Amino acid sequence: MKKTALYENHLKLNAKMIEYANYEMPVYYEGINAEHLSVRTHMGIFDVSHMGEFLIEGNDALRFVNYLVSNRIEDDLTKVTYALLLNEEGYPLDDLLVYVVQKNKILLVVNAGNRDKDYAWVTKQAKTFDVTVRDLSNDYSQVAIQGPKVKEFIDQLLDTTVSDLSFMTFKIVPYQDGHVIVSRTGYTGEDGFEVYGYHDFILNLWNDALSVGVKPCGLGSRDTLRFQANLPLYGQEIAEDITPYEAGLSFAIKLDKDEFLGKEACINHKENKSRKLVGFELLEKNIPRHGYNVLKDGEQIGIVTTGYLLPDYEKPIGLALVDSNQTELKTEIKIQIRNKEVPAVIRNKKFYTKNYKK
Repeated sequence: MKKTALYENHLKLNAKMIEYANYEMPVYYEGINAEHLSVRTHMGIFDVSHMGEFLIEGNDALRFVNYLVSNRIEDDLTKVTYALLLNEEGYPLDDLLVYVVQKNKILLVVNAGNRDKDYAWVTKQAKTFDVTVRDLSNDYSQVAIQGPKVKEFIDQLLDTTVSDLSFMTFKIVPYQDGHVIVSRTGYTGEDGFEVYGYHDFILNLWNDALSVGVKPCGLGSRDTLRFQANLPLYGQEIAEDITPYEAGLSFAIKLDKDEFLGKEACINHKENKSRKLVGFELLEKNIPRHGYNVLKDGEQIGIVTTGYLLPDYEKPIGLALVDSNQTELKTEIKIQIRNKEVPAVIRNKKFYTKNYKK
């Protein structure tokens, strides 16, 4: 099993470790609820070094990446773009972030569990373009520092000014014989930063962050936070059998681009949506989990993608993919939890108001 450069630090902090995407990763330190609340009210740091980083270089880099992903990638050396990696049938292989470091040098940040699959796909598509593709995932580490207080400490921690960044923008900061990428991004719904750099730099940054009161946080609270902020997770809200339109990700698809993989299929998906991702809340205490059936009048109409009883929310809530004719707000449904049909009601997906710096 793989280990990140911060592995020994996690053990010293008595983290509960689990296997995730072939890495041994911390699921929590003090506890999921405490770490969730720390990010919402103060600040927390996550080791996300298991994420994949691919570098696209060459004369056709910008043209190739625009063909490869669903969103429009501009020649903007400050902008971070969220996009989907689609197959020819218009289904997501992954969701990712795109950084245009230079016009002929573009960084793709992909999900850890899809890294090998994504790399094979990207290199296959690159064969007819003047580009090279390199998997740099093992060369760099990454942390996410998230929470409303982070902006007060980030410049001190990095010894440079990055607090002037707005949401979904980035800077490249020189470091030794290379550089560090700092972006005002994250996966929690809070203001914060993600930092990519050499292993020794990230090790020092982790320790410095803890010294100023940033709480170490694991994968458990990372998932509760992203869910509460209605941010999708690959394998749950995003999958190779869920169209982007069913998942509510049409904003990341630019059908007015000349060409991209899966474009024609996306046009068809947009016109033929049979399912929709909705929010729901249970009317009694229980925990709705991924894969549980959604029922209406005794018939299955959908499936739960994610569900939790959150520490800062009174009722159990969840997201579910349901038949498009059963999505009206306040529709009464039931969630099959083991051998019990638990009453619930469809509601909006706005469980939390995101606190990004615009």
